[in-house]
Amino acid sequence: MLKLENISKVFNKGTVNEKVIFDNFNLNVKNGEFVVIIGSNGSGKSTLMNLISGKIKPDAGKIFIDNVDVSTQVEHLRAKQIGRVFQDPLMGTASNMRIYENLALASKKGNKMGFKWCISRHELSKYKKIVTTLDLGLENNLNAKVGLLSGGQRQALTLLMATLKKPKILLLDEHTSALDPKTAQKVLLQTDNVIKKDALTTLMITHNMNDAIKLGTRLIMLSGGKIIFDISREEKEKLTSEILLKKFSEVENCL
Repeated sequence: MLKLENISKVFNKGTVNEKVIFDNFNLNVKNGEFVVIIGSNGSGKSTLMNLISGKIKPDAGKIFIDNVDVSTQVEHLRAKQIGRVFQDPLMGTASNMRIYENLALASKKGNKMGFKWCISRHELSKYKKIVTTLDLGLENNLNAKVGLLSGGQRQALTLLMATLKKPKILLLDEHTSALDPKTAQKVLLQTDNVIKKDALTTLMITHNMNDAIKLGTRLIMLSGGKIIFDISREEKEKLTSEILLKKFSEVENCL
């Protein structure tokens, strides 16, 4: 479903601030895989997400989504195939619009809407049913403006919007790190349920070692723009947070 081939990316090239993030980087993600990505700051995690989404372009190499080369495709066109949830709950929704209006926008993603668009009773009923799955009590308050929701409610809604049209790839960029522990676990549970239900090909960045072990079908550790640890579901089942932290420390000490 996703292939990054010989990717190179350098920021501030030719200056004293030059920073090589990736140099001939390769990654293959199978259809339906849920890949959890860990690594220290500056290891290339967010840059990887930005390359896949099309927010930034590689200096060299190619990116394939479902066997189609999208390396030069602009971000808004690539967004038709990609759902993304950011760390900041404010980024995924329109604050001044109501819950049902946000869902309507998400459901029409990639379609031409023109200047006029309406929401039918059937659509409202569908949105109510979908929101019920969040178990946040929002289904009876679809008229509420999203700006009045808590951070956890907004992030759960953003997740719902990002997966409403079953994207080919779902990108989760530390999407629970700004939430309190209890809310974060609730959103993570919803995340896992949605991914499993629709068998979504997913990449998720996290700094939480326990979540990295518990979630996903594959675990990758990045360091210096390289994959230095890549294990399958079977190997993950033998991992503990202590073993993973030790591995993380060993890598950091070698830098």
